[in-house]
Amino acid sequence: MASEVPPHEVVLVTTPQDIELCMNIRIDVFHHEQGFPLDVERDEYDDIPTTAHFLLRSTNSPSTPMGTIRAVKPAGKDYYKLTRLALLKNYRQFKLGRTLVNSLHEWVKQDAATKSPGASTVTVVCHSQLYVKGFYARFGYVPEGDEFDEDGDPHQKMVLTIPLV
Repeated sequence: MASEVPPHEVVLVTTPQDIELCMNIRIDVFHHEQGFPLDVERDEYDDIPTTAHFLLRSTNSPSTPMGTIRAVKPAGKDYYKLTRLALLKNYRQFKLGRTLVNSLHEWVKQDAATKSPGASTVTVVCHSQLYVKGFYARFGYVPEGDEFDEDGDPHQKMVLTIPLV
């Protein structure tokens, strides 16, 4: 019998304290669990104004983090990048990664509509670890190009075009 999904919310992070909660989730998942180097976890996108950090947290106890995701709008590029999707181990059984991705997509649509009035679509790119390609495919992401190494692990570029109208 599956446990009931805990009450939760996704918030756009606005404080340094909440960004640290997101970083702690990422370090726990990517460094401690998956063995990625700690020195690559914080990168050039974490502190720029065109990056949006999202925190999935409990509504029973808003200080209890559950997961995170990050949207980056690279300078000079015509796409957004979905990065750093991470759920703490205790919450993976509830499939809350979908909630994080959907929140990111909604934010991207609003941001793109504001910054590119009249545009009919927006593109979102992610570098997926191979074992989760199917997860992104369920949202409509399609593989592009060859598999490649990123931080010592095989990845696949995945691309999604989202209608704005």
